[in-house]
Amino acid sequence: MFVDHVKVYVRGGDGGDGMVAFRREKYVPNGGPAGGDGGKGGDIVFIVEEGLRTLMDFRYKRIFKADRGTHGMSSNKHGAKAEDTFIKVPPGTVVKDIDTGETIADLVEHGQTAVIAKGGRGGRGNSRFATPANPAPELSEKGEPGYERNVTLELKVLADAGLVGFPSVGKSTLLSVVSAAKPKIAEYHFTTIVPNLGMVETEDHRSFVMADLPGLIEGAHQGVGLGHQFLRHIERTRVIVHVIDMSAMEGRDPYEDYVTINEELQQYNMRLTERPQLIVANKMDMPDAEENLAKFREKLPEDARIFPISALSRKGLSNLLHAIADLLEVTEEFPLIDEEADESESTVLYKHESDADGFDITRDPDGAYVLSGYAIERLFKMTDFSREDSIRRFARQMRGMGIDDALRERGAENGDTVRLLEFEFEFMD
Repeated sequence: MFVDHVKVYVRGGDGGDGMVAFRREKYVPNGGPAGGDGGKGGDIVFIVEEGLRTLMDFRYKRIFKADRGTHGMSSNKHGAKAEDTFIKVPPGTVVKDIDTGETIADLVEHGQTAVIAKGGRGGRGNSRFATPANPAPELSEKGEPGYERNVTLELKVLADAGLVGFPSVGKSTLLSVVSAAKPKIAEYHFTTIVPNLGMVETEDHRSFVMADLPGLIEGAHQGVGLGHQFLRHIERTRVIVHVIDMSAMEGRDPYEDYVTINEELQQYNMRLTERPQLIVANKMDMPDAEENLAKFREKLPEDARIFPISALSRKGLSNLLHAIADLLEVTEEFPLIDEEADESESTVLYKHESDADGFDITRDPDGAYVLSGYAIERLFKMTDFSREDSIRRFARQMRGMGIDDALRERGAENGDTVRLLEFEFEFMD
């Protein structure tokens, strides 16, 4: 089963908690703080595995969580960093954040990696908080929560040349006679429902990868027919091989087919029109094919490259394959460019870092004030509320972020309820 689009949830490992401890050695009076830091949580890392050809494995497992770091220990012993979790994906996988729509990574080469969800840093032990004013603090941090996100994985076939055209024009037959691929061939539309890849070698021993892509129909850019299931796979191809049924046995006009398919490519992605295109006039062994080809040529510019062939009888294939190989030698790869951000292919984006100091205040129907935001929620989760020193530090940090003043501006008074995540506390002016 060919799977080329899945949604998964990933979460980096939480950091280990820092420890409150003191030196208790014989003959060492008034031993100082000796609590170690927690270890960093593991990252979720995607890695390209060349042997994979589908996202089928993600149909059975869609939730991935990395291990948390080890907690700090006494005698200033730091916790161990958790191992990263590596997840194998096929070459050609594009990872996008569902919430922001941003492209996180474009993974194309064997062994290429991208950190999709970072693990949280370890909490600091009380040794880190010692000062001349407070040489023995009973204060430590909990581990930072790992970053979590919902992502989509899209597989875009890695092929040098892509066969496009209406259903039943002979794309699968062409691929089957020029390579060892064995696509399904039958006398009905949409026989090909998944992309098929084949390695093609010319007589002068040049080779390239050709993809037989599912047939297009009018409205495909809006999802009609196989729609986007097809169109996403042509984004990586360097040369488009446009196959047209010149026999017109299906009752369609070859020139109208040609115009319709090119319009669909343009509507889906303007950059597809930048790729060089060869026109293949297939089924030339059928009646009326020569007459239809003559009419077709009249409507195209004189420099249009048209290759009359018969895939079934294997006539004209040599010239076509040489032309494709020649064109590939002078055509560079077309990088996939995100419409919203122009980032390098393997760039990893962490949205929360840009607005880490922000917070929001809303009101619940019962009048309680509700605090939310990445920074304040992260701070709350890293605070050990079982210790008085940690509570005082949390109050100082909230004041430093401007939360107290913001609550007063919203009308908060003594005794009003303030909620943060699932916890409540009273506002004290």
